[in-house]
Amino acid sequence: MAAILVIEDNALNMKLVRDVLIMSGHTVMCAEDAEEGVELARREMPALILMDLQLPGMNGLEATSALKSNPETAHIPIIALTAFARDEDRLRAQEAGCEGYMTKPIRYRELLVEIEVLLNPKGGRP
Repeated sequence: MAAILVIEDNALNMKLVRDVLIMSGHTVMCAEDAEEGVELARREMPALILMDLQLPGMNGLEATSALKSNPETAHIPIIALTAFARDEDRLRAQEAGCEGYMTKPIRYRELLVEIEVLLNPKGGRP
């Protein structure tokens, strides 16, 4: 499976996502804020990033833009995780560079499908 970076400041959300990913066979790296997450992404080059958009300090959109503007990390797919479900929020995430968008509370089966699609784009949606 894949190495996935989860950038999430809520400890309970982090634990739940991490547990689901590990049970699905993925290796998980965790960061509690955007600055730590950007540095970890640059150092470890995960296959995919799950990015909370509401983070202390640098927010998830800013972190996504920073990663997408760096040629070394621009290829890493990012799924935005957010409590906001408005169309304009989804558009802002896409404009920042997020390839996926999921609202909280996370529906874990849908998350795993989205991860699979982004990790294996030629395979298509199941």
